[in-house]
Amino acid sequence: MKIQADIIIIGAGISGAVLAERFAGEGKKVIVIEKRNHIAGNCYDYTDENNILVSKYGAHLFHTNYKEVWDYVNRFSKWYDYEHKVIAKVDGVLVPIPVNITTVNRLFGLSISTEDEMCKWLDANRTVIGQPADGREAALSKVGPVLYEKMFRHYTKKQWDKYPEELDASVLDRIPVRTNDDDRYFSDTWQALPKGGYTQLFKKMLSHPNITVMLNTDYFDVKNTITGYDKLFYTGPIDRFFNFKFSLNEKLEYRSINFVSETIDAGNFQENSVINYPGTDVDFTRIIEYKHFGNQVSEKTTVVKEYTVSEGEPYYPVPNEKNRRIYEKYKAEAETLADVYFVGRLANYKYFNMDQAFKNALDLFEQLRIQELKNVLETL
Repeated sequence: MKIQADIIIIGAGISGAVLAERFAGEGKKVIVIEKRNHIAGNCYDYTDENNILVSKYGAHLFHTNYKEVWDYVNRFSKWYDYEHKVIAKVDGVLVPIPVNITTVNRLFGLSISTEDEMCKWLDANRTVIGQPADGREAALSKVGPVLYEKMFRHYTKKQWDKYPEELDASVLDRIPVRTNDDDRYFSDTWQALPKGGYTQLFKKMLSHPNITVMLNTDYFDVKNTITGYDKLFYTGPIDRFFNFKFSLNEKLEYRSINFVSETIDAGNFQENSVINYPGTDVDFTRIIEYKHFGNQVSEKTTVVKEYTVSEGEPYYPVPNEKNRRIYEKYKAEAETLADVYFVGRLANYKYFNMDQAFKNALDLFEQLRIQELKNVLETL
């Protein structure tokens, strides 16, 4: 059986769904090929046996300053306001992340009360480094050696299987530090979660009659049957697309997550949706209790411990010089292909927040649409 359409998209996550919806709306016939048994990629969620909406691949928090992205996602779902907060267990004490006045006061027994006092404490404790060369220097420049050791050094090792000095500065440079008592994890203009979860949003995105979704189908098993397309969009690991041709000696590294779910016969297990464990006393990085999202009600509760591992479904590209060098070879190879586009986190070997993934796909569609219009005008 031949697979034929104007647009072929590999992957039904954010990037694939956006492109499918956009092209279908332009009258293009679209086929989405997805190896999993569900749409929505890592955003997939479902109602479990405790009648709690849970995310199969970890909590996904939507936040953005891009109005065009906010307007776009609101076409497919109603949303409720949700400002995410994270707590970390440090030295047996629960403290807010990002580091703020409360974090410092609880860990050091201080009574800082103003932004000016917090700024002075940070200035006295951090190591000022103009242009950090790696993750360690980035963290030291933000919070200094004591908080770095307590909150970031070992957590980074558990998360990436590398210490901060083995990673790009960008990894820990993303750490926000607050000089007030704001304990929100994000500060974006729009922070919300979709009513009913993400899966229903993706169903609406992919509901256009011009879109056909093929689940349980590995692109590499059927690629020889694909024919006659105008454009193909690939959202999987870029090295897999090229059969690992540049990875014979050094492979691109990815981090995966082992999710260990447990039902607890209690109203609540912890006081917050997410509690991080940055110390070496436990192997997991965090515990998520899904009941807190949307204030769900159930006699029992579902908690999930996350263990970051090297093998398994690839989630996070590992940002350092070695991997960047390998990726550049694949990128150069990708640029030689006509009408094949590499989109999203794994295909670009780059971390995207959810809103960045939406924007990246929307921008690509617009670029291609404008180019197509120019091509038409040039033929007139």
